[in-house]
Amino acid sequence: MKLLFVADGRSPITVNWLSHLVDSGHAVHLVSSYPCAPELELASVHVLPVAFGALAGETPALPTDGMLGLPAQARRLARNIIPTGLRTRIRQWFGPFSLSKAAAELVQIQREIQPDLVHAMRIPYEGMLAAVADLSAPLVISVWGNDFTLHAPSTPLTRRYTRLALQRACALHVDCHRDLRLAREWGFATEKPAIVLPTSGGIQPDIFYPSDHENTLTVINPRGFRAYVRNDSFFHAIPIVLKRHPQAMFLCPAMEAEARALQWVAEMKIEGSVQLLPRQSRAQMADLFRRSHVVVSPTTHDGTPNTLLEAMACGCFPVAGDLESLREWISPGMNGLLVDPGDPQALADSICLALEDPALRQRAAEHNARLIADRAEYEKVMAAAVKFYQHILNK
Repeated sequence: MKLLFVADGRSPITVNWLSHLVDSGHAVHLVSSYPCAPELELASVHVLPVAFGALAGETPALPTDGMLGLPAQARRLARNIIPTGLRTRIRQWFGPFSLSKAAAELVQIQREIQPDLVHAMRIPYEGMLAAVADLSAPLVISVWGNDFTLHAPSTPLTRRYTRLALQRACALHVDCHRDLRLAREWGFATEKPAIVLPTSGGIQPDIFYPSDHENTLTVINPRGFRAYVRNDSFFHAIPIVLKRHPQAMFLCPAMEAEARALQWVAEMKIEGSVQLLPRQSRAQMADLFRRSHVVVSPTTHDGTPNTLLEAMACGCFPVAGDLESLREWISPGMNGLLVDPGDPQALADSICLALEDPALRQRAAEHNARLIADRAEYEKVMAAAVKFYQHILNK
């Protein structure tokens, strides 16, 4: 197949998905919404920034980081000056205004490539861009965890372009059944095909696998700073946990330069128990998960978080926000715990329960290993995705 992807080319999710297709012999073209230099043998790469993507560097950034400056030092400064929530709101209000010009360029790119199928990975703003372009090739759109619950209702224009994207998509890829239900409510026709698969294309067992945990009780929060992550609850839960487990360690990837995290650590005097780490590669994240007993995902909006599945594959016990989408993976008390992400005490109690019950952690690890192998193994997921493409083209 000749496939054209409209996606964030910096994203590990995009790279994971495209890698399998390239290795399988398909002709894969990429239109990236951010400057990037993917280490893949792609048929072509075009950079077509939208929603302030031109101002971002090639280093993978948070979904809300699109308007940060080019040098890493400038990006850190902007993060410290502009709160995460405000950055998100700026993109939600002004990002849609960038779509029309970029859409005209996307139409021209499609004419040159003549793809069999176009796949836009994420509704804002890649799916919106493809919808505005009204491409002639069949359009598949992926829905990411907060496309409907956080972004779609945020402004009049995001509502309008979300509906347009769902109307013009001929098929949909979602990572949870909740989002398929919401897609129907937002205008995706019931007769159109859809598939439920992990966003990243699945978990690679040669990277994410369990091993014996270190003796030091360790908790990891892999979510970084996003508008929908209750890191305030997480950091306020740490002193509560330390009262019961003073030797516990807390690992925080992608938080090294976050001023708010540094402030919380200093205020609560927990410097010796918290490691604010730089961004990690996937292999480095796997090593951190294998060191950890508990993974914390204190989010108010989510689909199926890739980091949560990766952590579960490595044997971590999940403690996450009590969301409909996460109940598709976690049965509270059996293979994880779900809590109010805004309640530090409840979060701390759940972390302590997991740390204090090795038998619970072991049962959960065994259950989650079977769950990942059955529903999220990379080769199975990508084989299903290719079959889905072929189904669309044969309709």
